[in-house]
Amino acid sequence: QMWEEAISLCKELAEQYEKEVFDYELLSQNLIQQAKFYENIMKILRPKPDYFAVGYYGQGFPTFLRNKVFIYRGKEYERREDFQTQLMSQFPSAEKMNTTAAPGEDVRNSPGQYIQCFTVQPVLEEQPRFKNKAVPDQIINFYKSNNVQRFHYSRPVRKGSVDPENEFASMWIERTSFVTAYKLPGILRWFEVVSISQCTISPLENAIETMSTTNEKILMMINQYQSDENLPINPLSMLLNGIVDPAVMGGFAKYEKAFFTEEYIKHHPEDTEKLNRLKDLIAWQIPFLGAGIRIHERRVSENLRPFHDRMEECFMHLKVKVEKQYGTRELPEFDDKKVGRPRSMLKSYRQLSFISMCSISSDCSTPKKPASESFDLEAVLPKQGKAESEETAPQNNPHPEVKMRRSKKRTKRSSVVFADEKTAADIPISDMKSV
Repeated sequence: QMWEEAISLCKELAEQYEKEVFDYELLSQNLIQQAKFYENIMKILRPKPDYFAVGYYGQGFPTFLRNKVFIYRGKEYERREDFQTQLMSQFPSAEKMNTTAAPGEDVRNSPGQYIQCFTVQPVLEEQPRFKNKAVPDQIINFYKSNNVQRFHYSRPVRKGSVDPENEFASMWIERTSFVTAYKLPGILRWFEVVSISQCTISPLENAIETMSTTNEKILMMINQYQSDENLPINPLSMLLNGIVDPAVMGGFAKYEKAFFTEEYIKHHPEDTEKLNRLKDLIAWQIPFLGAGIRIHERRVSENLRPFHDRMEECFMHLKVKVEKQYGTRELPEFDDKKVGRPRSMLKSYRQLSFISMCSISSDCSTPKKPASESFDLEAVLPKQGKAESEETAPQNNPHPEVKMRRSKKRTKRSSVVFADEKTAADIPISDMKSV
């Protein structure tokens, strides 16, 4: 289902059919196939495969595996447990490691075999052609799990004193980054890791990343429900209720208690910009939630109407509180009726979750055709009126060849508009008169 790769190959064939072999019948079939691929990209939901990091430690492995790490691309809907079971069956004497930390020298130099396996997240590479453009989520989703070379694994670590009532204040993230020799998928479903690096993310940075991910998830779900009227309402209900109802997950109130205090600001003056970013993300979540609740109101059944009313009540209380503390954010109005399908909020406001305020005022209008490409009928057919008058005047011309030419000219006159403008302009007027 890698239709994007198939389209690039079809384009190469189309150029050959059009400019080299001039086989327009094969060209038309090729373009029809391309159109089908584009339609599949927008309409068919493709499962995202998981990626697994596998380390082979110990002197018992052959040299091409010994003390090396590989990234494997799993099959569709393949769980880590199933993948690990199949992997261990190939090395019956190997011992499974239950930790994700890098092993020490004692394990690396031991005569045995130790296998470490855990799930990693692919990192979306920057696509220059998508920069500052409104790109539908269906297109971007492909590049989130394909043509990737960087992978992350994050695990929480505790530093300093732990607050039992608010774990976010002391939750640091140790992130390990892996870079493979080639992009996945490729000729193989696995490639060796050529670079490993580690960094530590502070609790505040983790809160910012979590809020950004949550906002992106809300927008993505809104996009899905706008595009498909037949989706079940339950996933949207669970997502919205888990955010607006403080009794479910606590919302972002724990972030406020952990970071928006005078004590934290006093001891961390360097985090002023990050604090403002987190406040902005919290403020922008309100209009996103409002859009989701409006969709939920239109889709909800009568049996779930009390649940919706309760959720809407919680949202109104949350909205008043957030707008009072962090200001009001409003989404621009958009009209779904002007396009053939519901317009994706995600593609218009994707950058909002990254504090890109300029995306609100960006103009995503369809580019107009340059004036040089416009067709001028007078340039192609100079003195057409005179030619037609000469054609209609001698009706009693006895020459049969002249009559046949006139008939062909009348039936094929519409084909002139597809001629090259320059070529048509270079036709001598005398030749046109002779016709």
